[in-house]
Amino acid sequence: MNEAGPPGPRRRLAVVLFNLGGPDSPAAVRPFLTNLFTDPAILRLPAILRIPLGRFVAARRTKAATENYAILGGKSPLRELTEEQARALEGAMAEEGVEARCFVAMRYWHPFTEEAVQQVRDWGAEEVLLLPLYPQFSTTTTGSSLTVWHAAAKKAGLSVPTTTLCCWHSDEGYAGATAAIIRKALTEARAALPEGAKLRLLFSAHGLPETIVKQGDPYQWQVERSAAAVMAALDMPELDHAICYQSRVTPQKWLGPSTEEEIARAATDGTAILVCPIAFVSEHSETLVELDVEYRELAEHKGVPGYFRVPAQNSDPAFIRAVAALVAHARTETRGSRDAAGGKLCSFAGGRQCPKAHTGCPHSAAQPMRSAA
Repeated sequence: MNEAGPPGPRRRLAVVLFNLGGPDSPAAVRPFLTNLFTDPAILRLPAILRIPLGRFVAARRTKAATENYAILGGKSPLRELTEEQARALEGAMAEEGVEARCFVAMRYWHPFTEEAVQQVRDWGAEEVLLLPLYPQFSTTTTGSSLTVWHAAAKKAGLSVPTTTLCCWHSDEGYAGATAAIIRKALTEARAALPEGAKLRLLFSAHGLPETIVKQGDPYQWQVERSAAAVMAALDMPELDHAICYQSRVTPQKWLGPSTEEEIARAATDGTAILVCPIAFVSEHSETLVELDVEYRELAEHKGVPGYFRVPAQNSDPAFIRAVAALVAHARTETRGSRDAAGGKLCSFAGGRQCPKAHTGCPHSAAQPMRSAA
């Protein structure tokens, strides 16, 4: 017999999708880069040094970035793709009986976090779930987005129960959906290669300076967990694979091996490569230009016998169902718990997954739990 009583009234749930953002016109490239490189989570210097240096770096990179976006029609497709994910997620949640509305909060270009906060407030949300579209937590991505969200929500007077799903790096649904996309790409790549040709799967993630990881950022550890989970879902133990890092933008030492180094190794080994953008769930300049154009040209120049790329998840139905399940899990975990008024949750039973050395994890003492914004 159920003694819990009837369920409480349904609250208006706002699911906020965090992502990087991208310029929506050639004129927006420089201000977008300025917003990126002056973020204290990215350039870790006092403001008196960070702001002029960040502006200088942005100015130096504007010409090359503008040329890259010109390949994409002069702008990033990330906003439109994220909005499509938002609508698809609303539909998936509705099929499960969850009435919710999704909002998009971009970190460095429109719609900015402040715009999303106002939209959530105007809609009359009674419950908020913050969902980063970064499977792996980093202080430079999810961490930066959360800092800005809480400040903007406080300024706007948005004070409702708020839950943050901080990471979902090896969630079973995410790993399974990603593995299915890879499996199809593997079939297509093998069909294009001579019989018996060697093929290596490269999990390419956006890089970070090593200093940030040494300061306790759990990103690299979580990227490794993502790759391991996807390989387990693929169930192809014989498949040659490796993890590498792309998009280095400063002269300091970054995580390695780099994607460039792995391309060179593949050339030496005489093996074709299939690149999977493991840290991205939407197509944007790092996939459509860096992977599809720049690294392809490098592979051809090095003599790699075949270069192929796994598509990002975008609005793949299995991926969207996995994200909807993450939302449902987060709400279940917070219901009736001390986190019900707000907090940060892993997508895993038992809470925190990161080893204690990763003090950048939002569950560590260095990142205290937050209550309602």
